[in-house]
Amino acid sequence: MKDFRIATWNIRKCVGLDRRRDPARVLSAIAHLGADIVALQEADRRLGARPATLDPDQIEGETGLRVVPIDDSGVSLGWHGNALLTAAHITVEATEQIDLPGLEPRGAILADLHGRHGQITVVATHLGLTRRFRRRQLQAITRALAARPARPTIILGDFNEWSKDRGLEALARFNVHAPGRSFHAARPIAALDRIAACPAFELRDAGVSETRVTRVASDHLPVWADLTAA
Repeated sequence: MKDFRIATWNIRKCVGLDRRRDPARVLSAIAHLGADIVALQEADRRLGARPATLDPDQIEGETGLRVVPIDDSGVSLGWHGNALLTAAHITVEATEQIDLPGLEPRGAILADLHGRHGQITVVATHLGLTRRFRRRQLQAITRALAARPARPTIILGDFNEWSKDRGLEALARFNVHAPGRSFHAARPIAALDRIAACPAFELRDAGVSETRVTRVASDHLPVWADLTAA
């Protein structure tokens, strides 16, 4: 694919800094991104059956994006809180759930996508709180990718990594973009949300969506990147 926008956002189960659960403003912010592919973290509630905090029909109606079908529970939007949304012109060819090691349950979701500009693989994840486990989690993701047929790949999500140059060694063959400070939404000081693209892509532009809505809708701000085929 070329000339497309990808975005990632930790929506904190749609609970804003005002402590209100407001899916409508989250959907409004997602629509404003204008992205072809959006990765969400904390899209499902954490306990019990982990029900979704966004309705798939409302997502499509408000944003024009469709949920990649990866949930096997019947109630969640994604898996381990990770969800992927794609534009109507994109076809989902295959999906995979990747278990990640750690003290707390973590996972990543993988989707092979085919759009009007070609084929790509997208991995969406929410890494752990300690660097030791984040390193192991990224290694698990890259091992899963190495076991599959090679194709242009993007890994994105809430990396939870405060350092600019440590903890991401497993992504040495990727260009890791931190579009800007995305956490905490009320006073952004850390670039925790990142987009790692393989050399098949060139970064044309990237940024943080800091608006009146996003500053209160979650504790993270959405980040986005415009990519083109290299």
